[in-house]
Amino acid sequence: MSDRTDIIHATEDDGCLRWVMAVPLGILNLLAAGLCYSAWTIRPSGVWDRDAHGAITLLCFLTIAVSVITLVITVAPPTVRRAMGPWWLAPPLILGAVAATRWVLGG
Repeated sequence: MSDRTDIIHATEDDGCLRWVMAVPLGILNLLAAGLCYSAWTIRPSGVWDRDAHGAITLLCFLTIAVSVITLVITVAPPTVRRAMGPWWLAPPLILGAVAATRWVLGG
């Protein structure tokens, strides 16, 4: 009997943990998305426009850094990984790949 109550309490704890972790992960994903969007919307005036190229490089680096932090928060603790599910890995991976692409193409 105690095993069943432990399972019930564990799933309730996962639900609470899911909500507690969704807020910072959501904020970090939104931050990475905003940085990535900014990197893609900057258009250098020409080859000589070093400031725009520097801004693109910086924004891409920051996007990748925030994405790595988000991945570490999602993957490192086993309880978070179990509670959040695998789909929480998709946004930081996609945003990191998009930022790396922009960095290679225009930074």
